[in-house]
Amino acid sequence: MPAAAPEPGRRDLDARTDDQVALERSAQRVSDVLLTLEHSIAAAKKALKVVQKDGVDTNAELALTALIPELERQRKRLQQDTYFAGDSLRLL
Repeated sequence: MPAAAPEPGRRDLDARTDDQVALERSAQRVSDVLLTLEHSIAAAKKALKVVQKDGVDTNAELALTALIPELERQRKRLQQDTYFAGDSLRLL
């Protein structure tokens, strides 16, 4: 008896479709970006403490003070637009 051909869109080694594999890959990339943003926010907060303590670079202090909330907003938006968006399409 000949072996049954795999279903179209399925891989031989697992039951995931090509679309499922692609979704998992994109979720991993988004996760990488979110992790990078978390590290950037933490680094900016530490830098701000040092700059404020030193008290000599007002421009750096102002820039970091403006940067931190912007990074946090972008992290939140990325998270909401990807992890919590469901199947809805977001229009810009």
